[in-house]
Amino acid sequence: MRQHLLALALIAALGGCQQADAPASATPPAAAPAQAADAAADAAFADLSKRALDSWMQLSPVGATQIGDHRFDSEIDDLSAAGQQKTLTAYKGLLAELEKMDVAKLGRENQVDAAILRNQLQSDIWNAEVLQSSKWDPQMYNGLAGSAIYGLMAREFAPLPERLKSATARMEKIPAIFAQARENLDPARVPKIHAETVAKQNRGILSIVDTFITPHIGELPQADQQRLQAAIDGLKKAVDEQQQWLDKTLVPNAKGEFRVGAELYDQKLKFALNSSLSRQEIGERARAELKRVRQDMYGIAQTVLKDKPGAPEMPAQPSDAQQQKAIEAALELAYADKPARDKVVEDAKAALDQSTAFVREHDLMTLPDAPVDIILMPEFQRGVAVAYCDSPGPLDKNLKTFYAVSPIPDDWNDKQVDSFLREYNSRMIHLLSIHEGTPGHYLEGWHSAKFPSTLRAVLRSGLFAEGWAVYTERMMQEQGYLDNDPLFHLVQLKFYLRTISNAILDQGVHVDNWTREQAMHLMTHDAFQQESEASGKWVRAQLTSAQLPTYFVGAQEHFDTRKAAQEKLGDQFNLKAYHDKMLSYGAPPVRFARQLMLDQPIE
Repeated sequence: MRQHLLALALIAALGGCQQADAPASATPPAAAPAQAADAAADAAFADLSKRALDSWMQLSPVGATQIGDHRFDSEIDDLSAAGQQKTLTAYKGLLAELEKMDVAKLGRENQVDAAILRNQLQSDIWNAEVLQSSKWDPQMYNGLAGSAIYGLMAREFAPLPERLKSATARMEKIPAIFAQARENLDPARVPKIHAETVAKQNRGILSIVDTFITPHIGELPQADQQRLQAAIDGLKKAVDEQQQWLDKTLVPNAKGEFRVGAELYDQKLKFALNSSLSRQEIGERARAELKRVRQDMYGIAQTVLKDKPGAPEMPAQPSDAQQQKAIEAALELAYADKPARDKVVEDAKAALDQSTAFVREHDLMTLPDAPVDIILMPEFQRGVAVAYCDSPGPLDKNLKTFYAVSPIPDDWNDKQVDSFLREYNSRMIHLLSIHEGTPGHYLEGWHSAKFPSTLRAVLRSGLFAEGWAVYTERMMQEQGYLDNDPLFHLVQLKFYLRTISNAILDQGVHVDNWTREQAMHLMTHDAFQQESEASGKWVRAQLTSAQLPTYFVGAQEHFDTRKAAQEKLGDQFNLKAYHDKMLSYGAPPVRFARQLMLDQPIE
């Protein structure tokens, strides 16, 4: 779940809210007016949500398709200045209505939804008026163009001819997105790394056409075939024109600063996390965790390297250099077991099967009954993350989840491939399948989609989702996955170091003006990442901000919530019951799930 590049940040669609909490017992007649007020407040909130759903789906047809509302599958988002102003006006109107409501009169679930809605609206308005991504981030347009087609063709939510007709209509409109990008983007504000990345991804949209559309042209009536072919030809021409502009105008003239700076970063972080933790608190906790985890890894190294020929010196109180050398030597034992170059996706599938079987055998939580497919990551989405989980939209029922894995590029030399496979060794592939699949994103997404609030489903918290996926990595290790293999524990801690370093890296880059050298030292030395992984994360840290910390902050809040539940329930605590309860809330920010679970006030 991530939050991947399917342009969901362009929308904030909502609706289908919870009913008011039912009274626990009969109430004296004097309390009746308060009850009526509560019911009226919940009804007003539900009405606001329903009206907002319809208006916002119209404002973002591409996002609506991904959510599972297919009324606007032939339309496309309007990112012109007038279109963006129309959207901003709608956001402000919705927020004004929400602010007039007495949220304290809502039922608890609706109090949570109101808080989520307010945060999203405030974030969208701030982005439009202050951050102004549409003026400097070309990824916004590239992601929208690719998703416009991919969202229609990747899942079989309707007969193929119907989806092909919608794709035809959208391909006819995609040139307008490119034109809007050229009109809106100010090269002086565009960071060069953003321009270069989009220049590499631009033609990827044609691979979607070649894969999903071209082979099926013959399945349409003759007139529709001709229109579809004309749309494809027009799209190819538009992609060529956009490539010329990217290569000759945007990339050479891109002079923007990719670092957002402390003021913008802190506000963006507040919206992105919806957490009580500040940037400073996140940094302090991450640095403390970095130290603790390295100490734990050293303890495992002392065990797995004991009596091995050539093992480094491992005193009880090691120096920094001794600790580093011992952990690196232990990790080499794990790196020796790695997949073949062309077997990464195949091994990921086998690992997913194994982790699913483990969850079932140990009865750790309720398993999904919806399908999941491991696929090669679409070309237009490559270059940011190695893998992601793409769950079906909350309004699309019983459709497949995609666990996408980026293939090793064909032009990589043996050294680059070896670096990648050392990082994504066989045990790391297991962790990746736990994180993206079961019991991570795939399983969490299935549970979350069952919650009856469409608002909660559409505005699913990245903090909850990413934190849950990291939480499950530790939980599976603690439950004895892979027969309590100490090297699996070592690799799990290394994977967790990546989560920790993500939070430190994001602040270092965007607030503290870290250089590439500083970033690479954190990742390759402190967190033991391979050069290829660290290089890719350096690119990602430049292309994004305030997203990398969601893994760490969400995980901390999940760890804290489970601890609080265990302390409250004592001997009556049941792990499966806890997991199913946590997953039953529809993935709000973790602090709200904690408040609901522990019967605390919604704040």
